[in-house]
Amino acid sequence: MLLVDVATASAEVGATSARSAKTARIAEVLARTGDDPHLAAVVVSWLSGELPQRQIGVGWAALRSLPPPAAEPALTVAAVDAVFTDIGAVAGKGSQARRGRLIAELFGAATAVEQTFLRDLLTGELRQGALVGVMADAVAKAAGVPAARVRRAAMLAGDLPTVAAAVLPGGAPALEQFTLRVGRPVGPMLAQTATGVVDALHRLGGTAIFEAKLDGARVQIHRRGDEVTIYTRSLDDVTTRLPEVVDAALCWPVTDLIADAEAIALRPDGRPHRFQVTASRFGRTTAGTAPALSVFVFDLLHADGDDLMDLPTSARLDVLDTVIPDRHRVDRLTTSDPAAAERFLAATLAAGHEGVMAKSPDAGYEAGRRGAGWLKVKPVHTLDLVVLAVEWGSGRRRGKLSNIHLGARDPDRGGFVMLGKTFKGMTDAMLAWQTARFLELADGPTDGHIVRLRPVQVVEIAFDGVQTSTRYPGGMALRFARVLRYPDDKTAAEADTIDTVRRIHEHGG
Repeated sequence: MLLVDVATASAEVGATSARSAKTARIAEVLARTGDDPHLAAVVVSWLSGELPQRQIGVGWAALRSLPPPAAEPALTVAAVDAVFTDIGAVAGKGSQARRGRLIAELFGAATAVEQTFLRDLLTGELRQGALVGVMADAVAKAAGVPAARVRRAAMLAGDLPTVAAAVLPGGAPALEQFTLRVGRPVGPMLAQTATGVVDALHRLGGTAIFEAKLDGARVQIHRRGDEVTIYTRSLDDVTTRLPEVVDAALCWPVTDLIADAEAIALRPDGRPHRFQVTASRFGRTTAGTAPALSVFVFDLLHADGDDLMDLPTSARLDVLDTVIPDRHRVDRLTTSDPAAAERFLAATLAAGHEGVMAKSPDAGYEAGRRGAGWLKVKPVHTLDLVVLAVEWGSGRRRGKLSNIHLGARDPDRGGFVMLGKTFKGMTDAMLAWQTARFLELADGPTDGHIVRLRPVQVVEIAFDGVQTSTRYPGGMALRFARVLRYPDDKTAAEADTIDTVRRIHEHGG
C-alpha cells in the first residue's frame, strides 16, 4: 500500500466536516489493507494522528529544513513505518546527525502531499477531525461489522489499532477475543462537563452521586492474587514507580480486581500538593525522595470473577464499599437536593480539591467513551491575556492562523510573560477573523510556522489551573487553556498581570 493513498485520504478527510463523509473515506482506505494485520494497525494509528512507535525523537526543529518533494509517489506504508522504527532506535554519539539523514532521505522520497502528512504526523499537528469515534466507525464500516461491537472491543483492548488488526482481516469472529481481563488495561470512562450542580442534577434525572474530584493522576489498578499492575490514563504501565499503591492494593480483601482510582500526593494536613508533585512520580523509574502517593478508588470494573462494567453505578459502588476500605475511597454524596450538592461542592473545594463528579446512579461503565452518565463540575478561571504570536494551522486549519501564544502583562519590568499556547475553543468564524487580524499585527518576518505579533490583541482565556513549568520564562503555565472570546473593549494595558497569575498559582489554582 502506498503512502500517498493514506496522505491523500487524510487531506480529504481534513477538508470535510461531515462525519459520515469522513467515516466513508477512511473506511475506503482501510479496506485496501487487505489481510495484513500490521498494515491495518499502522494505518489506523496514523489516521488517528499517532505513531505505533509512540515517540521517536522528531519534532518541529528537526523538520525546519526539508528537501524538495519528489515528483512521483514511491513510498509504501510498510517502508515508512520501518523508517520510523529505525529513527526511534537511533541513540548514542552522532545520533542527531544520523537521525537527520534518515529524515532527509524519507522526506526526499515523499511527494508534496506526503511531506505535509508526514510533517503533521510527526509533530502531532494532524488535526483532520478523525477522532477515535470516527476511526472506530470507519473500522467497523470497512470490516462490515456493527460499530458498537468495534467500539466495545476497542475499549476492552484499550487500543483501536489492535482491534483493527484483528477485525479487518478476520471479520466479526475476531472480536470475540476482546473481553475484560485482569491484567489488560481498558480505556477509562470519561466525563462530559456540567455548568454546575443544578445543571448536573437536571441532566442526570434529578438524583446524582456526587464525588470529590481530586487533582491527582488517574490510575487503573489490576490485581490477580499477589500480582498488582498499575496503568496510567494513557494505559502506560507504571507499576514499578508506585510501590505504595501496590502495597495498598495488596491489603484489600479481594483476590482479583480492576479498580479505577486516583493517585495523589497529600500534605500532612490532608490537603493536596500541587499537581506537579504528583505528576513527578510518574516520570521517575523509582520513588526516590518524592512524596508518597495516596490512592483513592472511585469505581470497580471487576471483582473476584465478576465483571461489573455493565452494572449500574450504584451497584458497582455497593461492591466497591465491601472491598475497598473507607480510607481508600473518595468522598461521596447521593442526593437530589441542589442545596446539599452545593454544600458538598463547597466543602470539596475548601479541602483543596478541584471540584466534583456527578454520576448517574443507573449508568454503566462506558470504558473509552465520554459518557453522559458522568459529568464534571468545577469552577473555571478566566484571564484577559495578550496574544504574542500565532502558528499556522494544519489539517482543516491549514491556511488559518490557529495556535496562539499567550502572555500576561509584567507591570514591573514591562512587556509580557508567556504562559503557554492554545488552539482550543476556536470556531470557524473566529479562525477566519483572527487570521485576518493577526496578519495585520504581524511584527517582522515569520519564524518557520510561527508569526510574531505586535502585543496589542487581548483574548479572554478560560483555564483549569496554573502549574509550575520550566518551559516558560515565568515558571508557570496554564492548564487546559481555551479561548472564550476576543473582547473589543480592552487594550493590552488592561490585560491581567503576571502577579495575578502567581496568586492563582500560589493558592493552588
